[in-house]
Amino acid sequence: MTNSHSGVLPHPPVSPKTRWAWAVGTFFGAGLLKPGPGTYGSIAALLLWYFAAHALHTTSLALALGTAFAALLVTLLGIPAATIVARESGREDPGHVVIDEVAGQLIALIGLTPTWPHAALALVLFRAFDIFKPPPIRQLERLPAGTGIMLDDVAAGLFALVFAHLLLLLTHPPA
Repeated sequence: MTNSHSGVLPHPPVSPKTRWAWAVGTFFGAGLLKPGPGTYGSIAALLLWYFAAHALHTTSLALALGTAFAALLVTLLGIPAATIVARESGREDPGHVVIDEVAGQLIALIGLTPTWPHAALALVLFRAFDIFKPPPIRQLERLPAGTGIMLDDVAAGLFALVFAHLLLLLTHPPA
């Protein structure tokens, strides 16, 4: 069927998107930014963590526990959201799904002092582990659907967490 005025075929019908999954999966649109949507997702998580830490004036322990809880919640919501968005996108691991970077970045920030140098360290380490994916991180991508999408970034976040704390311990040993 053509449009009688232009002779152009109409666009095929667009399948409806599951709104909650797309909002969560793209972290409220951060994943739609170009270039490097994963970095935008990581930066969004880092900024939320930083400003929440300063606005809430919490103890170090409360911040670490809150960050860990947020990472767990994001991971648990992210698995079904990533699964749905991947299916609706027709891609195995769509770049616009950045909820995995949000979870991994939050994990990398657990226990750090909310300062820009510590935040930058966690960001650089997490993005490096997420991009280069040393073993066993790459193997986790093979898990099915949203589980694979999320867990490789969770592992990258754990690697960044350990390396950040070791680096800070080596450069600033306790008195």
